[in-house]
Amino acid sequence: MTGLKTNERPGTRAVLKHSGVSAYKAREVLDLIRGKDCQRASEILEYCDREVAGVIGKVLHSAQSNAFHNEGIDPEELFVSACYADEGTTLKRWKPRARGRATRIRKRTCHITVIVSRMGEEELARRRARIAAEAADRRARRVAGARRQGRAAAKARAADEAGVSEPVDEEVLEIVAAGDTGESDELDAAVEQALAADEDAAEGDEAEGDEAEGDEDAADEDEQVEGDEEAATDQEKGD
Repeated sequence: MTGLKTNERPGTRAVLKHSGVSAYKAREVLDLIRGKDCQRASEILEYCDREVAGVIGKVLHSAQSNAFHNEGIDPEELFVSACYADEGTTLKRWKPRARGRATRIRKRTCHITVIVSRMGEEELARRRARIAAEAADRRARRVAGARRQGRAAAKARAADEAGVSEPVDEEVLEIVAAGDTGESDELDAAVEQALAADEDAAEGDEAEGDEAEGDEDAADEDEQVEGDEEAATDQEKGD
């Protein structure tokens, strides 16, 4: 038993007659989109480097428009159920050659047909579930990223208020400006390191101040001893 004829295949079709490309070249591109959903097929044709891919893309878009306007089917629920290229008329041309001879040139044409049909209910259910899961995952990632970025900005403001200058400022500004929300651990470590450095610096300043005060007290004691010695000398002279 033979299969369905090309003009009896179910679905909504679009046909391009007498396209200026050979059927062999068109079939190589049509094999890439056969059985794919229309969105995926459009992406394949958009990034295909064959010149005929642009022509087939227009035929596919025409088939989707026919299904939407004539059948009322959502274009996102369509897939390429069939696509083929039949040989069209061949234009005979001649090219002059040496010694009065001529060579025949055959300019091939083809008829491109793209048929789109609605997906089955099971396939549509799986597709909707996959799209919903991807949308939920993107939304969760976006919310989590916004929260991490907000925490990084809050830590940056806290570091500024604490008077932390190095090395937190540059790292915090880079993280917050770049929106890289996955560096919260490094940010915490940088803040703690800078706070510890400031505490060490403050302790060093206090130690230097104590040492300076000690030097001043020693100088005062030396001056007092010298004054006592001079007073004793003057008293001996007076005696």
